Amino acid sequence: MKYLKTITLELNSQKCIGCRMCLEVCPHQVFGFENKKAFIKNKDQCMECGACDKNCPVHAISAGKGVGCAAAVINGMLRKTEPSCDCGNGNGGCCG
Repeated sequence: MKYLKTITLELNSQKCIGCRMCLEVCPHQVFGFENKKAFIKNKDQCMECGACDKNCPVHAISAGKGVGCAAAVINGMLRKTEPSCDCGNGNGGCCG
């Protein structure tokens, strides 16, 4: 599943300490790990839920939390489907 173009996700590899927390919390496997550092392997998969940003202990990641949910709503309107950003309360809704 690809989302609208992600413009807020950033990773400062100089700050990364290799804890792999971003890999653990990302629901869409946006991050990879190589040479003891995380890297963004597929930015288009990011739904900008903010989990990586919130859980990075050294603040090496920034992501516009909630922006992905807005994108899901827009995609739903364009496709004439219900919005789904996979970050709802388990009922398939968007951020519910």
